[in-house]
Amino acid sequence: MTATTTRASGALRPAPAPAPAAPRRRRLPFSGWHLLLAPLALLFALPLVWLVLSSVMSNAEINRFPPALWPSGIHLDGYRYVLGNGMFPRWFANSLIVSATAVASNLVLGSLGGYAFARMRFAGSRVLLVLMLATMAIPFQLTMIPTFLVMKRLGLIDTLGALIVPSLVTPFAVFLLRQFFLSLPRELEEAAWIDGCSRLRVLFRIVLPLSRPALSTVAVLTFLSTWNDLTWPLIAINHDTQYTLQLGLTTFQGQHHTQWAAVMAGNVITVLPVLLAFLGAQKSFIRSITSSGLKG
Repeated sequence: MTATTTRASGALRPAPAPAPAAPRRRRLPFSGWHLLLAPLALLFALPLVWLVLSSVMSNAEINRFPPALWPSGIHLDGYRYVLGNGMFPRWFANSLIVSATAVASNLVLGSLGGYAFARMRFAGSRVLLVLMLATMAIPFQLTMIPTFLVMKRLGLIDTLGALIVPSLVTPFAVFLLRQFFLSLPRELEEAAWIDGCSRLRVLFRIVLPLSRPALSTVAVLTFLSTWNDLTWPLIAINHDTQYTLQLGLTTFQGQHHTQWAAVMAGNVITVLPVLLAFLGAQKSFIRSITSSGLKG
């Protein structure tokens, strides 16, 4: 017998014919979400693109109405004007010192505080954690006068110390690192304790190397908030040699209000370190946010 048959109820019956293959669907080489996210990304990038284009325009093109959408040529007079200003490198260095110190102190002190809240149980730990998180809901306008008075008593007004001390550790850094530490398995730490490691050694040798995504997130967010801060330097700093870059650009814009090309060039130089810092830690930032919210 040539046809394929099956035995059912004592009789030979022909096997059912195979079902026709379903037509293959054409798939896009990218996710369908890209069709929505790409236009949104371009929309959010327009201010940055306009800033860069304006920095290479001439003052006449910037002041033209209706404004020019594309420069007629590359004019670097704004950059020469900014970089030729003797105070601009000093302002840049001040911002870098304040931001780097704030980042380093938040990584160290935030790690110590976050590990204590995540792994150590002591009297009032829950209450202290709630009180610390409650301070995040207090607007800065309510605390700037007490902070100013404390800095004045310490003799730090009109110095970079007045900008560094209030930013040495933030509740957000402690909370984010605590959440990430809770997601790490305790077995690794317990094995180290059995081998005779102290808590500090466990933290610096085992926990922190596994917490690089959270540490990079704290570093980037602390750098962004400190680098872009304008309100507190405006209150605490009086002498132009202690200005940060944001405060210096505000004064620069007020003194040279007609030099819009220079103002745009100065803003491009200010934005560039922030943009590079975020792009460099983008993957770690997303990884930390997704993992730190797993446990409460």
